[in-house]
Amino acid sequence: MKRNCLIIAEAGVNHNGRLDLAIELCDKAKEIGADIVKFQTWKTEKIITRSVAQADYQVENTGVEESQYDMLKRLELSYDDFKKIKEHCDKIGILFSSTADEEESLDFLVELGIPFIKIGSGDIGNVSFLRYAGSKGLPVLLSTGMSSLSDVDISINALREGGAEDITLLHCTTNYPCPYQDVNLNSMLTLKNAFHLPAGYSDHTIGNDVSIAAVAMGATVIEKHFTLDCKMDGPDHAASTNPDDFRCLVESIRRVETFMGDGVKRPTKAEKQIAKVVTKRIVASRDIKKGEILTKENICVKRNDIGAKAIEWDKVVGKVADKDYSFDEGIM
Repeated sequence: MKRNCLIIAEAGVNHNGRLDLAIELCDKAKEIGADIVKFQTWKTEKIITRSVAQADYQVENTGVEESQYDMLKRLELSYDDFKKIKEHCDKIGILFSSTADEEESLDFLVELGIPFIKIGSGDIGNVSFLRYAGSKGLPVLLSTGMSSLSDVDISINALREGGAEDITLLHCTTNYPCPYQDVNLNSMLTLKNAFHLPAGYSDHTIGNDVSIAAVAMGATVIEKHFTLDCKMDGPDHAASTNPDDFRCLVESIRRVETFMGDGVKRPTKAEKQIAKVVTKRIVASRDIKKGEILTKENICVKRNDIGAKAIEWDKVVGKVADKDYSFDEGIM
């Protein structure tokens, strides 16, 4: 998996259960410069019982009170739908991926050709599924919402027990939208340092500020929910990013990558040219005769294009002038 920042346009369920909207989301993700468009794949009866209520944000965002089962069933796309989506992504030149919520769907997606396995925050601690996911031999992105370091540790171990070797951790706050005071972005670095693994950020905030900050802090992956229109009906649209704003996010991330550089402190090519006329050098503060001792009384530091650099002051002071120097002449 590439280690420059991977930008995932998380289409999720923002297709509202419609193949045509899913295809349009792929087109937009390609147009705005995302690396990957990602969905969610499940068989509703395999992941949830009929009695589980919606989360508060789901009721608030949809305006409909129903069971999670009924909501997810309405949003479920078929395997045939995902085959068509993958074919379309291949055609337009954008990577396709999807989060599987159970083993059957994971098998389907791996066979379909996903580039990595994404584990959603809801499967943190799901050791049986994590071991199974780890056995597939693909890179793994592990979201860590609703979890402690201990939960993450257990999940990493389960993935490794299954055989996973390439694991990236995504800091995440599972709230849609996530208020800034709950972001706790330094936790991304905590994850990186605690487990010595690459870390990124799964962004549920409104706006682009937090994702941009995460990249500046070293995020290797940014995942952000993406929609055609934030005002559409559905549980995630209100906390998602529209195409124009997502394009701005992509552009900002690429700029951040450029100005963060490689971390080696050295003069740039332009600085080397400028240094020729602004670097301070050691010059004669009065006429100096050959054989005189060079001291603070007869030399000084000024901008000059000839002479020893000021950093060499201690090497020059106390030496004997090897020739006559005129006022302001550079001391070699």
